[in-house]
Amino acid sequence: MKLAAFRLTDEPDGTRHVGLVADEGPGWTLRPLPGVDDLTALLAAPAAERAAVAAGAARTEVLHPSDVVLLPPVHPVAMRDFLTFEAHVDGMERGMGNPGPPAEWYDAPVFLFMAPHAVTGPYDDVPMPPDTERLDFELEIAAVICRDARDVTPDQARDAIGGYCVMNDWSARDVQGREMKLKLGPSKGKDFATTIGPWVVTPDELDAHRDVDGFLDLAMSVVVNGEPVGADRSGHMGWSFEQLVSHASRASCVRAGEVLASGTCASGSLAESWGRAGAFVPPPLQVGDVVEMTIEGLGTLRNRVAAPNKSVAAVAPARRRPRTEVSS
Repeated sequence: MKLAAFRLTDEPDGTRHVGLVADEGPGWTLRPLPGVDDLTALLAAPAAERAAVAAGAARTEVLHPSDVVLLPPVHPVAMRDFLTFEAHVDGMERGMGNPGPPAEWYDAPVFLFMAPHAVTGPYDDVPMPPDTERLDFELEIAAVICRDARDVTPDQARDAIGGYCVMNDWSARDVQGREMKLKLGPSKGKDFATTIGPWVVTPDELDAHRDVDGFLDLAMSVVVNGEPVGADRSGHMGWSFEQLVSHASRASCVRAGEVLASGTCASGSLAESWGRAGAFVPPPLQVGDVVEMTIEGLGTLRNRVAAPNKSVAAVAPARRRPRTEVSS
């Protein structure tokens, strides 16, 4: 199943429906699912129940892209972003003068927590964030969690994954760099927008795309203003999503409604290219640029960088106090 959240174009903001997507691509259509308002709960339902819901959709009106506004498929209760593509880590490290991935990268799949309330729809404009001259994108694949998990094995974790979608983890690289000099963050360098969608695809739809180790192997690509700038395969992840869920649940809890992301694929960001080239080539994103991300079987995000919001408050510097030297 491909499940989307949407509102009709003439409905007010805040309206939310769930629908079944058919004919992915330029000719996709959508049928509302009567009585369904919680996409995550539907992902957790038994297959027979989901099939019955899908059958009910056959009796509803067919909607076309011009009829609807696609919304973020879920409002995540939490978001975690991993770092699973070795080639991406290599490029980023070389940009910082290091020889390649640190040895610690191979030990365990590390992650950061994201801002779940900053999600945007798959075709929404994304305003340029303040204080940046190095806006970047990050092409990722994400899993939507449909069942709580704690201390689960990778085999057990498979039942907690309700489906997959495309993610763009927008990043203000100069802001991020300043924050991380303090060994903390990133925070404001990433909390302004994360795009997910265009819909959630259930795992059974993707079984034919698993490699011999059980990893999803899907073609991934990103285009800016019609020009290809990066491509990779999800099969190049260092850990499977089942392993990511298992690790996240270790001595902790992963909740239904969370979104867990792969981290950036190789060549899936401008910063990686900057690190390898030693120059800002391609250039940072500007107002008016259009970023399109496509993952095989999952669909396409298309977002335009919009003018910045002029109403943001100025940053207040720290109050400086007299420093007292500590004698030994």
